[in-house]
Amino acid sequence: MTDRRADKPGHPGAAGRAPEAVRPDRIRNVVLVGHSGAGKTTLVEALLAATGTIQRPGRVEDGSTVSDHDEVEVRQHRSINLSLAPLVHGGVKVNLLDAPGYADFVGDLRAGLRAADAALFVVSAVDGVDGLTRMLWEECAAVGMPRAVVITKIDQQRGDFDEVVAACQEAFGDGVLPCYFPASDRLYGLLSRTCWDYATGERVACEPDPAYADRVEEQRASLIEAIIQESEDEGLMDRYLAGEDLDVRSLIEDMEKAVARGGFHPVLATSVPHGDHPGPVIGMAELLEVVTQAFPSPLEHGVPPVTTVDGKPVDRVECDPDGPLVAEVVKTVSDPYVGRISLVRVFSGTLRPDMTVHVSGHGMADRGHEDHDVDERVGALTSPLGKTQRPIGSCPAGDICAVAKLTHAETGDTVSDKENPLLMTPWQMPDPLLPVAIEAKSKADEDKLSQALARLVAEDPTLRLENNSETRQLVLWCMGEAHADVLLDRLSARYGVEVETVELRVPLRETFGGRAQGLGRHVKQSGGHGQYAICHVEVEPLGSGEGFEFADKIVGGVVPRQFIPSVEKGVKSQMARGVAAGYPVVDIRVRLYDGKAHSVDSSDMAFQTAGALALKDAAAKVPMLLLEPVDEIGVLVPDDYVGAVMSDLSARRGRVLGSESVPGGRTMVKAEVPQLEITRYAIDLRSMSQGTGTFSRRFLRYEPLPSHLAGKMTAAAGQD
Repeated sequence: MTDRRADKPGHPGAAGRAPEAVRPDRIRNVVLVGHSGAGKTTLVEALLAATGTIQRPGRVEDGSTVSDHDEVEVRQHRSINLSLAPLVHGGVKVNLLDAPGYADFVGDLRAGLRAADAALFVVSAVDGVDGLTRMLWEECAAVGMPRAVVITKIDQQRGDFDEVVAACQEAFGDGVLPCYFPASDRLYGLLSRTCWDYATGERVACEPDPAYADRVEEQRASLIEAIIQESEDEGLMDRYLAGEDLDVRSLIEDMEKAVARGGFHPVLATSVPHGDHPGPVIGMAELLEVVTQAFPSPLEHGVPPVTTVDGKPVDRVECDPDGPLVAEVVKTVSDPYVGRISLVRVFSGTLRPDMTVHVSGHGMADRGHEDHDVDERVGALTSPLGKTQRPIGSCPAGDICAVAKLTHAETGDTVSDKENPLLMTPWQMPDPLLPVAIEAKSKADEDKLSQALARLVAEDPTLRLENNSETRQLVLWCMGEAHADVLLDRLSARYGVEVETVELRVPLRETFGGRAQGLGRHVKQSGGHGQYAICHVEVEPLGSGEGFEFADKIVGGVVPRQFIPSVEKGVKSQMARGVAAGYPVVDIRVRLYDGKAHSVDSSDMAFQTAGALALKDAAAKVPMLLLEPVDEIGVLVPDDYVGAVMSDLSARRGRVLGSESVPGGRTMVKAEVPQLEITRYAIDLRSMSQGTGTFSRRFLRYEPLPSHLAGKMTAAAGQD
């Protein structure tokens, strides 16, 4: 690469001043992706310090980094939120998006992918490529995201750059090739044939070591061939085959094309002091050069599909600051003091303070985000850097900013012109599959809980809130245990609401184990108007899922016509309350075949009561069966874990239906498993597959609960 030094303090990107983009071709939006502990946050700190954006880099161990400023992140020493860190290098504004590396917070990762135009995969030279990183790479490939790799910790004793490059090529494909060759504290530029020495802590030009000459030339040739092949530059290929010494500028231009097309992935080498490792900062200038010169601008990555709010397609929207306003809320934070702050990526048009915009949110009603269309006035625009919100005058197409006081905006919403409302196709969000039942600790907490949960739902589309009327439980559907812990922490620390988790109740059912007759007698006389109703019913079980049938078999008017619906209503009411263990009764046919009435004392309520008593009487004469819900689940895991997954499903009373191979060395296992056995499966599967397994579930049917478990459930219900 060319010798373009990192910007020094005093540049417009220096601390205290917000860099503002002038036009889209001078913007790079880059999301940092990788497993937890790879060094993403530390790398962001080093890049900010190298460009003079901050005075000195913070440390994850001290809770002093720009990216990890949330109170939970400071305490836990790990990233859990998507954060923005803008800097300027060589006249190009770079929006670094630091995404969490833990699977529970994949929602923020996908938000980062939506906001970015390229992904920088951060891989530790010590730890290499894990299964989660492979999955994240595949996610990026699926959405056509241009990608590069930066290998960190190259100067650590256990770090092996060549070995990790080989692992990346095996995991990600042959398009992964290094642009630099590290040796001790030196970096050799393969395209420019330059050598930089970092031993003193400064970047100093030096003479290449002849011992590495052959290796550098060999890797340079492979790199040039890959760039030309992926960029499809026939002219440059002819010059290369003719033996011409290609100029670095032409190669960099072709590299940018190759990266933008998604088939070529440059590899960078870095090392940053962290923890107890005090070594020099290596590779920041080289990384900044690649990001600003070889990564695609917003003009090249394109705009996601856009429709009208009622779903009609519109003409292709371009990344044009003078075009119609189309922006998206990629992150929402609700601050109890400041209010709602929305991180917004502008895809078209220009967002300005105090303008009135249209906010649209559709397609997330199942997670508590009701469809909404509302005009709102934009508050102040800022460029966030950690906790600091730095005012800016406008945000043009291709840039990212924070918007204050969009009171109705939620993560995933579209912001557009009020005269021409539009809707962006939403990005795919994973289903939360870990249910956590909670209760407020006090009446005061209960009063505040609803509003606090509404704010959490607004800012986190991976959270689903369920108020289960059947089990009378409030359930948070989370991505995993860490996600649940963070949500509970925020309820307490941010909103002052104390809750406690309780055992999740799975909604069971009851049904009759055979045919039985029941008598319902409700006769009371206590002076004045009495109550009189007698009915005889016959109950028989129906097949699974057949519901409820009521048959009128009264002959001779022994039960007057107007009271027959009353009997049915009473039976239904008792079915909802249960007859054995307090669970709803399903799949039965009830025949009303006899009864008695009184000309004065019979009433609607009397026959409702008699119908309920008749059902209970019949239930006492036959075995009652408890039914449990059964889900069909699909478990996607690497081939190495298939045997363990199948054995585990069988131990959960599951029926494995089969398996099929999936590209990428993975297998999809299909099974039917009782819901009682998979309430914590999201945690168990992650442990079993080292974080690489995922699963989906859908309700299938109800089946009889085994007798030994049914007895325990019935006994527990009796104690309640």
